[in-house]
Amino acid sequence: MRRMKNVTITLDEKAAAWARQHAARRNLSLSRFVGELLEKTMRESREYERAMRQYLSKKPAPLKRGRARYPSRDKLYERGRLR
Repeated sequence: MRRMKNVTITLDEKAAAWARQHAARRNLSLSRFVGELLEKTMRESREYERAMRQYLSKKPAPLKRGRARYPSRDKLYERGRLR
């Protein structure tokens, strides 16, 4: 069983009303709703950081090989094949 920690948060009236409504729609207490919202945000943040590290660890593919010429602007932005 996970160990839970009680915290106190302060919200402006609009944010509190929004949170209460969304919690009620999901049959959750406000506390549980905010907890799940934070857990989801933490999970998404970890996934984003992992994906970004993976992306940054890759070296970009070269545009040309050896003495070949760089592709023309028209070739790079050719969209005829995509249509």
